[in-house]
Amino acid sequence: MNQSDPNQTPAASRRAEPTVRLQKGLRSAVVIVSGKDQKGVSAEFFRVLANYGVQLLDVQQSEFLGHLQLAAFTGIKDEHFAELSEALTAALTPLGQQVTIEYRTEDNETPAPDPRSTHVVVVLGNPVTAQAISAIGATLAKHGANIDRMRGIADYPVTGLEIFVSVANPAPGASEDLRAALAQLTSNLGVDIAIERAGLARRGKRLVCFDCDSTLITGEVIEMLAAHAGREAEVAEVTERAMRGELDFEESLRERVKALAGLDASVVQEVADAIELTPGARTTLRTLNRMGYRTAVVSGGFIQVLEDLAEELELDYVRANTLEIEDGKLTGRVIGQVVDRAAKANLLAEFAADSGLTMAQTVAVGDGANDIDMISAAGLGVAFNAKPALREIADTSVSHPFLDEVLYIMGIPRTEIDTSDREDGSYHRVALD
Repeated sequence: MNQSDPNQTPAASRRAEPTVRLQKGLRSAVVIVSGKDQKGVSAEFFRVLANYGVQLLDVQQSEFLGHLQLAAFTGIKDEHFAELSEALTAALTPLGQQVTIEYRTEDNETPAPDPRSTHVVVVLGNPVTAQAISAIGATLAKHGANIDRMRGIADYPVTGLEIFVSVANPAPGASEDLRAALAQLTSNLGVDIAIERAGLARRGKRLVCFDCDSTLITGEVIEMLAAHAGREAEVAEVTERAMRGELDFEESLRERVKALAGLDASVVQEVADAIELTPGARTTLRTLNRMGYRTAVVSGGFIQVLEDLAEELELDYVRANTLEIEDGKLTGRVIGQVVDRAAKANLLAEFAADSGLTMAQTVAVGDGANDIDMISAAGLGVAFNAKPALREIADTSVSHPFLDEVLYIMGIPRTEIDTSDREDGSYHRVALD
């Protein structure tokens, strides 16, 4: 706990805060029903409770592979305890259910049964093994974090688990050691691990901005154009110089574009038609659009190549460099502001302001050093199959080649995605090797 902030309260202390008041004359008890899921179980459960004037403080029901668990945190009169237990057993045993009732406390003023989780850990992999979850659990425990609950969030194209945890000191920045420890596990376990704050901050994300080359699409546009010009080697050499730090992005862009001088402008459309989206890109954009998110792409590539794609994917914003074309030929120059590392961050801020959002409500996804400023500025920065320099500063990294993993990190379950796809006829799964 940050001792300088008297308003910060450890998770353990928060659990003891009295937050729910029982009606007079009642004692709190937990009633649990479990068994094979059948129609009518919940109706019978609440019918019996109603007959005995039970107060409901909290209810949780879940179904897992045909098995039901229904639990209620209740207030029950002492004189009704034995009779209620018998009545529930008589009503629910024929439906294949087991019933247990357990008193919790004699106090009228009782704590809420479930603490508010401070963080969410998302684990993605193919496969996700018990060994991986064991290692993650041990790491959480070592850093004073308690697992409150977990659920499956995805079964395609990877397995995804969502783990809700309470961190001992949830103050902003206090979980950095835990984040670093979880990041170290990823390479050894072969899974992606993301951790972020739970609650409104997570659900409040409303704008998602993607890099283009090697993120939203699988290739590099300038290399595709260079291939048409027969100048791949020349462009690759400039790219290598930039990667060695001999050129900044704008210098390397202008050098590479020079190699395209004289190329027929019709080739730009040919390259645009040949673009391949990253697996999961259509699903990701379709889902975000359905949910009312604003979506954007910022690219160090070229607007002439991206315009049709942006319209097809119904992106709200698209920004990229502009190739100069004269007399139907590329001049080897770009015109207007160059979309470089700093510009990407500025554009994200511009999109957020235009949408009436704060930067904390933004998500940025990218793969290279040119995305560092944008990823750093976003409320949630995701490094997608990224270079080491970007992974080091991103909030989380994805190492599988499926863009829909971003949805899972944001807490959007695959079941909800598939249900919406079935409703509009767009449901489709590609067989995975």
